[in-house]
Amino acid sequence: MGSPLGLVRSYILLSIRLVGSPVRYEFMALLDQPKKNFYKFRYYLRGVLNYLVPPKVWQRQLDDILRVFDQLSPAEQQSIMQRVNYYNKLQTPFVLPENLNFDNQLYNGKKSAAYTLDFKSLIRYFPKDISYSYLFGDIVDVPDVPTFLKSRPIRADQSNENSVLLKLNKIRHYYVVKDELSFENKIPKLVWRGKSNRPERIKLLEQYFDNPVCDFGDTHHKKKRTVYERPFLTIPQQLEYRYILSIEGNDVATNLKWIMASSSLCFMRRPRFETWFMEGSLVPNFHYVLLKDDYSDLEEKVSHYNRCSEEANIIIKNANNYFRQFLDEKQELLISLKVVEKYLRYLKSV
Repeated sequence: MGSPLGLVRSYILLSIRLVGSPVRYEFMALLDQPKKNFYKFRYYLRGVLNYLVPPKVWQRQLDDILRVFDQLSPAEQQSIMQRVNYYNKLQTPFVLPENLNFDNQLYNGKKSAAYTLDFKSLIRYFPKDISYSYLFGDIVDVPDVPTFLKSRPIRADQSNENSVLLKLNKIRHYYVVKDELSFENKIPKLVWRGKSNRPERIKLLEQYFDNPVCDFGDTHHKKKRTVYERPFLTIPQQLEYRYILSIEGNDVATNLKWIMASSSLCFMRRPRFETWFMEGSLVPNFHYVLLKDDYSDLEEKVSHYNRCSEEANIIIKNANNYFRQFLDEKQELLISLKVVEKYLRYLKSV
């Protein structure tokens, strides 16, 4: 049985669903915004306070944190090292160019604040005189030298080994909400909201905007309005639907994480990019419903899982289990520090 607060929220949601959509959407947005604002406030406050702690304090903790690995069982050690080696594929020593200006890679601005806090939260455990290369933002190409970054193209071989993944911009990519609705009690449609700023997105809207099994809408800037415009939906509003479409943007799809943490079913094409979430390790039709690149099977897949809810719930359970591994903060820190440690181990001084 759920918590009293959860039961009250479920009752409110059920009551509001009997009212028109505009009222429901506005109310859901009102419920979600304070929580999201507090999440951001807590994240930045914690980051700033930690930033004020002298570096020596963090550096003294490094050995103790890494020593935890030695106390784990062989199976736990193997699991952690699989992730470390997934993020950091380096196998041979390397040298960084002398003219690489590390300080200039830190750019100012609102968008870089989260990257800076997340990156510094790891580097602070190591001596100040170490060298490294890093790039912030949506990175879709492989750098010329081993570089810490958020995203990289998925490759089955070692051709992306210069892209060393860290858990960056966590505030954007790991915000989730508790899903109170069961799969069966959700709207039996596929929902998507996003900007029509790419040809494949425009084509998708052209194909399915009026389709009865879909609720797709363009949320582009008001100055660039299209005939496919529909109201923006918050995460709780989208979680009212059984199926949620995940589409890659500049790199990975931001919504993939919170979809896989919910009781809605994720629909997406095979991903081309990956982050700390290890999108390249996701198994089609086990963790998510695989769609054709042209989305031509979209309607067929919705109909199938509306008929076969047991299959849908199995995939949802697998997705939930996959997401759960990223919630252990102590383990995430240990893995992150071992990724950095491995990078520095292969780095050779000139």
